[in-house]
Amino acid sequence: MSRLTEGTPAFRRANGALFAGGFVTFSILYAVQPLIPVFAQDFAISPAMGSLALSVTTASLALSMLFLGSLSDSRGRKPIMVASLLLSSLLAMATAWSPNFSFLLLFRLMEGILLAGLPAVAMAYLGEEIDPSSLGMAMGLYISGNSIGGLAGRVLSGTLTDLFSWRLALAAIGGINLLLSLWFWRALPPSNHFQPRRPDARELLMSMGRHLKNPSLLRLFFVSFVLMGSFVTLFNYIGFHLLAPPYSLSHSLIGWLFLVYLTGSFSSAWMGREADRRGRKKVLWTGLAVMLAGAALTLLPPLWCKVTGLALFTFGFFGSHSVASGWVGSTAQTAKAQAASLYLFFYYTGSSVFGTLGGWFWSCFGWFGVTGLILTLILLAFPLTRPLSDEKAAVNAKVS
Repeated sequence: MSRLTEGTPAFRRANGALFAGGFVTFSILYAVQPLIPVFAQDFAISPAMGSLALSVTTASLALSMLFLGSLSDSRGRKPIMVASLLLSSLLAMATAWSPNFSFLLLFRLMEGILLAGLPAVAMAYLGEEIDPSSLGMAMGLYISGNSIGGLAGRVLSGTLTDLFSWRLALAAIGGINLLLSLWFWRALPPSNHFQPRRPDARELLMSMGRHLKNPSLLRLFFVSFVLMGSFVTLFNYIGFHLLAPPYSLSHSLIGWLFLVYLTGSFSSAWMGREADRRGRKKVLWTGLAVMLAGAALTLLPPLWCKVTGLALFTFGFFGSHSVASGWVGSTAQTAKAQAASLYLFFYYTGSSVFGTLGGWFWSCFGWFGVTGLILTLILLAFPLTRPLSDEKAAVNAKVS
């Protein structure tokens, strides 16, 4: 059976379902991000401690993906993704009734384990089921679902918290995502090109070792580490910056600032397609340069400069992530789900490490300290990607 290509009904169903799956995963994951200042106030904790509501989730998600990606190599792609979405939606509703911050962290840690099922498997599903000539676009559309989901989760949680409470906000987001998860179950085409493999712990460790010894893959893994570290740090602490004078914005307004995620929805699909045509390295470096410009712009005092900087940064980040994640799928020759899981392990480890470390920079040095950390991380990505080859991108360009 031929692979799915752009323009066919099956291609549209697969991409629509994975768009919804990305929406569910990232709306649940990031719904707490605008609430970090609320948690710090309500539970009388520091900004760095409040950021753990997100960091423990990304940490447990990162670890779980290492196992769930490999489990899908034997159990199948779709069953793992369906279970992940349904169970995480139910737990998101339960999190709304946390009696204290310790229970909230426990629920969020469990949430990360459950949420790992979709991102650990989705890139492998796309790599197996989508024709190489359409892979860049398909990966971009999937990541755009991630960006819109992250946007919706943040906007809804901020707005509903101002209108009602953070508990009602989390419960509502969980209920909406449960309905979307049921639609995903029905709409996603089966894995026609999946070849099951028997679980073998020794082979699992050996294949993981091969991935980690592959210089190209290892560089891409560290690119994901610094990309996500810089991105989460920016959005974790911009709320504290804008809640304080002279801006004194409300939680609702800060939540609506995440509309800049719409730029990421566009850039992930567009830059993914451009990478197929022009080469990955050139497009990735363009995205990194845009991130640098956006972060630097947030240092200027006017509010419009900060909003514009956030939009530029988001545009560059999602485009860069789209290119780098697609690059992993074409570079790994075997155990693609495991390679994708390792990429995302580094990705979310960067989120957990720098998302919390940024709280120390905020407390000690303010917004200039946070931005300095972010700029340093982005600059590290340029030397990491310089030795990478664009051969696969050139092949895809010829095919298309």
